[in-house]
Amino acid sequence: MSKELHRLSIAQVSKLLKKKEVSPVELTKICLDRIEEFNPTLNAFITVYSKEAMKQAKKAEREISRDEYKGKLHGVPLAIKDNIYFADRVTTMGSKIHKDFVSDFDATTVVKLRESGAIFLGKTNMHEYALGATTDNPHYGTCRNPWHLGKIPGGSSGGSAAAVSAFLAYGALGTDTSGSIRVPAAACGLVGLKATYGRVSKHGCFPEAWSLDHIGPLTRTVEDAAIIFDAISGGDKNDPTCLDLKPTKLAKKLDGDLSKLTIGIEEDFFFHFTDEDVERQVRATISQLKKMGAKVKTVKIPSLKDAFWALTIIDTSETTAVHQPLMKNHANDYGSDVRFLIECGYFPSAVDYLQALQLRRIIQKEVTAVFEEIDVLLAPTLPTKTPSVGELTSVINGKSVDTIETCMHNVGPGNLLGLPSISMPCGIIDGIPVGIEIIGAPLQELNILNLAMGLESTNPLGGQIPTAYLK
Repeated sequence: MSKELHRLSIAQVSKLLKKKEVSPVELTKICLDRIEEFNPTLNAFITVYSKEAMKQAKKAEREISRDEYKGKLHGVPLAIKDNIYFADRVTTMGSKIHKDFVSDFDATTVVKLRESGAIFLGKTNMHEYALGATTDNPHYGTCRNPWHLGKIPGGSSGGSAAAVSAFLAYGALGTDTSGSIRVPAAACGLVGLKATYGRVSKHGCFPEAWSLDHIGPLTRTVEDAAIIFDAISGGDKNDPTCLDLKPTKLAKKLDGDLSKLTIGIEEDFFFHFTDEDVERQVRATISQLKKMGAKVKTVKIPSLKDAFWALTIIDTSETTAVHQPLMKNHANDYGSDVRFLIECGYFPSAVDYLQALQLRRIIQKEVTAVFEEIDVLLAPTLPTKTPSVGELTSVINGKSVDTIETCMHNVGPGNLLGLPSISMPCGIIDGIPVGIEIIGAPLQELNILNLAMGLESTNPLGGQIPTAYLK
């Protein structure tokens, strides 16, 4: 049984842990052994906490043996993206500038996971300062996709995705400012959840763009995503943007029932320029969901045509404001692509930024009206097949497009509007998973999780698992 424990879900191992049929020490050793064996190929981790993880595991084992079981994450090994602070440990942000940065406090999400009894395996690789979609990092090396080593794992949370996809961790935290949880989820065949803006505290996470940033889980199942989300959600006085709400309890409410859900399809923005194979797979999935009881309705959101411009202006402006103090003395220590993005943030004017904020409100108004008629929007997570490492331009139906902009296109509105959004697999093309994105109304995480669970019940990956890293 121990040989297959790494492939179980959080929900599955938590039952075994509670019954004392497996131990946290056993699970942690399995993960650490796999990290030692496969991380040299995948480069998913920047830092591994071997000694600390085993110490935590022994503590969890003692607690569970005394019937002091804390819940579904107690004794479960997780990975954390390296822009989320750990007290007294280096948090690099995937950068040279912060290679020796040590926080004196834990991020709120880390505090909550510690309280849940989770075990921390280490900090995962990421696109430098979370400013990119490839996790091709000039300081800590390129992270590889476990399904195909020549493909990107997505970004910026690529290390978290690769670690979970390759069974090096049972789940992980990532961050998402313009798709950085959902893009890696799509590329690596995972579930990636970005909740409503303010549902999860950002305190102790190095910012990219303060009005767009989110923290959320990357997991192998929908239930696992809900389990981690339940653990990290809830109000936090240390984060002024955090909503004053109690932690969610959604994992036990999931039923995968689609009969009461209406899916909205916005053709003009989300489908107007999509790889024909990806589009075929997504539309087949929509048809399948309809057969399972979901209603499907075509909707129009005309102002979405301006969403990418508004997101780009807000993201680059806020990012450059964050990095302005560092740019004064450390400009040459950035990777070339990240420095270029930061420098682009000097060009938008105050008028541009304010107009972008106004556009955000216009789009929000239209989207709010649409959600009076539907429960969720559904779209391809990525309009293109997963790009190759180093691929600056991708090809969609014979036309060359910018890889980064294409990766951000469909996922960006979720950040711009602060809407809950999840990506999960809907099939496989050429041996690589395809992701489908489900977007909900504010605070309606249960709707997107239930639709995702319904889809998950169809076994969209056909039982296939990534094996490229084994070669």
